[in-house]
Amino acid sequence: MSRHLPAAPTVVIVPGLRDHVEEHWQTLLAADLTEAGRAVRTVPPLTKDRLSREARVAALAQVIEKIDGPVVLVAHSAGVITVVHWSQEHRADVRGALLVTPPDFEVPLPEGYPTPELLDEHGWTPVPRAVLPFPGIVAASSDDPLAALDRVTELARHWACRLVEVGAVGHLNPASGHGPWPRAADLLRDLEPS
Repeated sequence: MSRHLPAAPTVVIVPGLRDHVEEHWQTLLAADLTEAGRAVRTVPPLTKDRLSREARVAALAQVIEKIDGPVVLVAHSAGVITVVHWSQEHRADVRGALLVTPPDFEVPLPEGYPTPELLDEHGWTPVPRAVLPFPGIVAASSDDPLAALDRVTELARHWACRLVEVGAVGHLNPASGHGPWPRAADLLRDLEPS
């Protein structure tokens, strides 16, 4: 008698405000997982209201609603904040979330990024601090220009997520010299029951 093993959860990639970047670790992880036979969906870029938190949450909700079965979320930067806002308004079979280098939208960011006032105007703040309804791992950089480690540690504690310090990796994006990030696959495996 053969046993049918349940399919692995679909991996949903939730990019930050800069959306799809070819050399970004999320894009590379999605390609690797797809090549290995995993189901992967990426939240598509917005064509309008690009800074709207509501539009980004709606885009994530649309992707998840079309998936038949459980999901695991892999979010980076503002994608993390999108996931946290989404979790306050929606329910789905989320088995876990890898939340990588969340920005601190409640303090001024470096030049070239939206101001706290603009982020507030577009619905990003205050950042929810409720316990997430699914397990999570927050990957934090010790020298992220978009969030101090103590602030990210505080967010992880509020969300009841495991904090993993990943070293001095900046914002863990191509601008900080990071393309492939093999540790993402390891942390994703940590989230999924064997």
